[in-house]
Amino acid sequence: MKTIGLIGGMSWESTVTYYQTINQRVNARLGGYHSGKVLLYSVDFAEVELAQRREDWQRVGELLADAAARLERGGADLVLLGTNTMHKCAHQIQAAIGVPLVHIADATAAALLSRGARRVALLGTRYTMEQDFIKDRLATHGITVDVPTPPERDMLHRVIFEELCFGKLEETSRQAYLAVIHRMAAAGAQAAVLGCTEIGMLVRQADTSVPLVDTTVVHAEYAVGLALEA
Repeated sequence: MKTIGLIGGMSWESTVTYYQTINQRVNARLGGYHSGKVLLYSVDFAEVELAQRREDWQRVGELLADAAARLERGGADLVLLGTNTMHKCAHQIQAAIGVPLVHIADATAAALLSRGARRVALLGTRYTMEQDFIKDRLATHGITVDVPTPPERDMLHRVIFEELCFGKLEETSRQAYLAVIHRMAAAGAQAAVLGCTEIGMLVRQADTSVPLVDTTVVHAEYAVGLALEA
């Protein structure tokens, strides 16, 4: 079994889901007392969020590249970055390490294609929805990405940073997210990508008939597949 290095803490709420999913999937594959070999470097999100808010992506990349390098020195065979938004700095992080950085969009694309979804609605932070670092990566897999309207993007972003990052799950926010998902599905999206690692805490498949792909879960599952491959 390879050792998975996980850069977490962005927010720590979703890092819990990563850790839980990795261990559950390893045990489902191997049985008995098996669990995942995981190294976790959990950042102080306040440092990362401040640099992000200032649009200082170079600094964000430096912080996360340092975390990745520490994981590699600790024995990680592959690295997961437990956040969609910070994949804007994926190239900077990968350049700092000699082991693979497992890209969240590649894991998401694999899950979408296995479900036959080639046109999707992307929900996430404003950075993820409005910039191209996730959309373009999905496009390389033949997936067309639709994004919410500007007012919807404002609402989605606000809920992530003012509620979900603090573990607050509000029913009004759940219904607002579902309204966006249903509108976009009616407009042609074949699935909705929960493209922020906290969204899966709020919206679950049981809440809607629209197929959902939770990037947190599929990223963790994809990494387990790599960790256990012969």
